[in-house]
Amino acid sequence: MPLEQKIMAEMKEAMKSKNEAALRSLRAIKAEIIKAKTEPGANGEIDEATEQKFLQKMMKQRKDSLDIFEKQGRQDLAEKEKEEMAIIEKFLPKQLTETEIKEAVSVIITETGAKTAADLGKVMGMASKQLAGKADGKTISAIVKELLSK
Repeated sequence: MPLEQKIMAEMKEAMKSKNEAALRSLRAIKAEIIKAKTEPGANGEIDEATEQKFLQKMMKQRKDSLDIFEKQGRQDLAEKEKEEMAIIEKFLPKQLTETEIKEAVSVIITETGAKTAADLGKVMGMASKQLAGKADGKTISAIVKELLSK
C-alpha cells in the first residue's frame, strides 16, 4: 500500500479517536506528499525513495526542535515534538543500532581501502548510499570519523 493511502487511513482513525497529536503529524506528512507530487518533474507521482527522504527530513526537523525546546525548558513544546516523532517513525524503516552501523562502516572501510581521515569522503559517500533511510547521517559521520582515526 502506497504511503499516501496509509496516511489517509491513519488520518481517518485519528479523527475517529480524536487523537490530535497523530492528526497533526499525519497532516504534516500529507502536506509533504502533496508538495513532492506537485514539484516540477514529479508528474504527480513520487517514488519510495523520495517518500523516505522527506520523512527523514521531517524527523530531523523535529529532533532539532526537540533539542532547542529542551534547552529552553519548554517541556510543553518538547512533548509535542516527541509525539510527532513517534507518528513519523511508524512510516520509516527500522533504524540500525550503533553496533550495526559500525559493522557496516567497517566493511565499507575495508572495501574502499580507506586508512586515514583524508579518506572520509570516499567512505561517507558509500555509507550514505548503503545506509540511506536506515541510519542518521550525523551518526554515520561520527562512526566513520571514529573508525578512521584508529
